[in-house]
Amino acid sequence: MSKSKFITDKLAKLFEQGLISYKDLNSEILNLLKSKKDEIILKLQLPTKEEFEILKKRVENLEKINSPKNKKKLKKLKR
Repeated sequence: MSKSKFITDKLAKLFEQGLISYKDLNSEILNLLKSKKDEIILKLQLPTKEEFEILKKRVENLEKINSPKNKKKLKKLKR
């Protein structure tokens, strides 16, 4: 409810200030949405693409180590 109220208040302020033309209104709305998107992304603390690729490689390596073939080899070595 508060988010919709925030957006309506921003739109009302835009109309009060005289930004009636379509291009100005469109750019202001896009700026508001971009800023909200950036805030959400910062809150989520998403990893960068490079960090994600590194983590993906680590997981693949762990999967290789824990594969069923390797488990059999490890059991034979332990005996």
